[in-house]
Amino acid sequence: MLRRALTFYTKYFAVWVVGCGLIAFLWKDTAEHPNWFRVVGTFSLTELFPADVLSSLSPAVVGHLSVCLSMNTLFFALTMFGIGVALQPDDFRRILKTPSVVALGTAAQFLVMPFGAYAISRLFRLPPPLAVGLILTGAAPGAMASNTMSYVAKADAAYSVSLTTVSTLLCPILTPLLTKVLAGSELPVSFWAMFIQIMVMVVVPLLLGFWVRYRFRRSVERILPVFPAISATFIVFICSVVIARNQARLPQVTGSVLAVVLTLNLWGLGAGYGIGALFGLDTLKRRALTIEIGMQNAGLGSALALEHLGEEAAIPAAIFVFVCIITASALASFWQRRLDC
Repeated sequence: MLRRALTFYTKYFAVWVVGCGLIAFLWKDTAEHPNWFRVVGTFSLTELFPADVLSSLSPAVVGHLSVCLSMNTLFFALTMFGIGVALQPDDFRRILKTPSVVALGTAAQFLVMPFGAYAISRLFRLPPPLAVGLILTGAAPGAMASNTMSYVAKADAAYSVSLTTVSTLLCPILTPLLTKVLAGSELPVSFWAMFIQIMVMVVVPLLLGFWVRYRFRRSVERILPVFPAISATFIVFICSVVIARNQARLPQVTGSVLAVVLTLNLWGLGAGYGIGALFGLDTLKRRALTIEIGMQNAGLGSALALEHLGEEAAIPAAIFVFVCIITASALASFWQRRLDC
């Protein structure tokens, strides 16, 4: 019964994202009835530290601690821990067996989307915060949800897992580097601050989750269905935090941001399929690459933007979550119905 409920919950991830996003937007933030998405999303565990401890530290150290111990960082770290638990040794062995194909997909991921986001932000003449937020979204690794979508689309799900794993492990360097190179002229982008946060909330919990799965295999496998649901919950929450913290801005920018985000998403899907065809990938790998490039880990982009670039810069990433889930779901369903797999 529990397994069915968890499967149902994760299957309709898009519904929960949209539903909670609407609640976060419509929940008016007042002193008497504060919007708890905003309250929790702006809280950091450093607020619980004694004042004399904080005063003994340098402002730079306090700033780094506030970011690393914020609820957004901790929630995303728990998301990546859950994903790490779901990984298996075979996922890494597949990477070693077909390194050239994985390298092709990873290179496409970190070239197509960041530079596409840069070009689109220029084409639409986005204001600096939104332009940087779109570029950060493009520079994020592939979304873990792409693995599920590839399975639904009858694509090469194993190839999708390999691509997502490699891009996630590379993102501490490539995501801040690409963001700084492409968007540094728009807003100040700190490579090292972003690098440290990605290590704290992505790589360390991912590897820790993988170790827990390997070390406590039998115990973990009994509760394995719980982890995707936990990861989905925290992604939903992070996106809702972005919406809550941008209530006043959203009515003015939603239309334009939706247009650029949809353009970036469709560009990624089209480029992914085209690159797969250009390099002679089989149909199943081509489908997986299409979905992988079209779906970004925008939850990571949202969390990074909130902590390093400002609330407005997080809007493109949050809206991208909605858009990419809808388009990828539609594409996966279309491919699933086709007879010529």
